Amino acid sequence: MKRVLLKLSGEALAGDKKAGFDEDTVRSVAQQVKEVVSKGIQVGIVIGGGNFWRGRTSENIDRTKADQIGMLATVMNCIYVSEIFRSEGMRTEILTPFEVGTFTKLFSKDRAVKCFKKGMVVFFAGGTGHPYFSTDTGAVLRAVETEVDSILLAKAVDGVYDSDPKTNSQAKRYDEISISEVIEKKLQVVDLTASILAMENHVPMYVFSLNEENSIVNTINGDFNGTKVTV
Repeated sequence: MKRVLLKLSGEALAGDKKAGFDEDTVRSVAQQVKEVVSKGIQVGIVIGGGNFWRGRTSENIDRTKADQIGMLATVMNCIYVSEIFRSEGMRTEILTPFEVGTFTKLFSKDRAVKCFKKGMVVFFAGGTGHPYFSTDTGAVLRAVETEVDSILLAKAVDGVYDSDPKTNSQAKRYDEISISEVIEKKLQVVDLTASILAMENHVPMYVFSLNEENSIVNTINGDFNGTKVTV
């Protein structure tokens, strides 16, 4: 792997708090990414907004406005996590598909690639910039645009299961599954739009638990404990 996109769930970054940030968890991620970058691997990062906002919390809020709040939640997440990365000695850049004053810079493939070549960790915040698209779709879109080798999905669960392991103790985990099977069986790896985009552009995904010690580094090194989604 020469260039990867790491997708972090907002909930996973919140740790046991379930909301906001758990700094120890974020610092652990930063230290792992620093080790990866030190090997010459270029890293882009997308963070969900679920530790602040999940969909429409009230029927009185328009879907478009609810999604815009979610986009801003991802910007807040990226600003925070980027600062923790910087405190660990890394150089970072935050790119968004819309203007956020002087907080971020506008996304373009050329700008992202220039940052990668400088050894910077690039945070892709703000999703696609449009409502009705999840951060999953935003992550796959940025992965395709910046031509990454694979997507690393660091979640609160340790892979892809045939049913929800939280509600079914007999749920079975796949070691490997094709993206076409994921779509056919309606497995919730990423949403359907993101799955189809990954399939059409042949981007493999590695799904693993962020809570497992050194899981990001281990995945990069091939010592992988999770589910590989093939294309």
